[in-house]
Amino acid sequence: MRWIFRFALPAFLLVIALFTILYIKFAQIWDQYNAPAYAWVSLQNTLRGSHLDNPPPITGKVEDKVVVMAKVENEDTEWVAENLADWQHAIYTVNPSPNSTNNTLTTPLNKGHESMAYLTYIIDHYNSLPLTLAFIHPHRRGFSAAWHTDTPLHDNVDALRTLRLPYVQENGYVNLRCNWNPGCEIPHRKNKHINREVWRNVFAGASKASFTQPDYVPGEVGAACCAQFAVSKDRVLERPKSDYEGFRKWVVDTDLNDAQSGRVLEFLWHVVFGMEAVYCPKEKECYCKVYGRC
Repeated sequence: MRWIFRFALPAFLLVIALFTILYIKFAQIWDQYNAPAYAWVSLQNTLRGSHLDNPPPITGKVEDKVVVMAKVENEDTEWVAENLADWQHAIYTVNPSPNSTNNTLTTPLNKGHESMAYLTYIIDHYNSLPLTLAFIHPHRRGFSAAWHTDTPLHDNVDALRTLRLPYVQENGYVNLRCNWNPGCEIPHRKNKHINREVWRNVFAGASKASFTQPDYVPGEVGAACCAQFAVSKDRVLERPKSDYEGFRKWVVDTDLNDAQSGRVLEFLWHVVFGMEAVYCPKEKECYCKVYGRC
């Protein structure tokens, strides 16, 4: 019997350790994917036969605002025209085939993920920008593909329909994700993608002097992920066009690959548009000001 007790305590401790690890992991996922809200709204729609995740199209005048996104050629983005008809659309195909039509918007290079399309739009339209610019991904919704879209059903249509445009104008830059996980949690702010060399290379020649000081690099860089945000025309114009050309040139010239260069700018968009290196508004305040969910 002694051998049973000899191994019982280590076995018990091992089980406790494994459950603790699983709890922490699932707690992170539960928070990151906003699982409670997703489950609750999905259940409501099922019970009442509602389709909140497929709202009727808005008809009427196209307003002074634009949706900018990058897509690969076979991605379906018809949902934008069908459900965001009051927005202008700038949808860039990053890998056009020879059969692409002449009116297909394309990028100079398929590199940097969405950043190449975002910067190309600003550069090409710098002198004729609309009042509000929303930069989003081409997948409309879905728990797996669009988990980072911060509405209960992870739906970019819902996000842009409830986006408070006056607050975008007031704040200049608005991250469309309020949830701190990932990007804003304290451990996430020691960002391995943004070191002194990367920071200096990205902002080399930029118009804001503090960025070009030889020894300057912030100790922490933080913002809620994942490269979906809205900015005002005035905020974009606070930088000269040459800055955006420089950022795009960095993407083209860097030895970092497509994913790596895109990830760098994902962590720096808030800085590009004038916010502090750590831009993490309190979640409750963010949801209220950005989406009116107070």
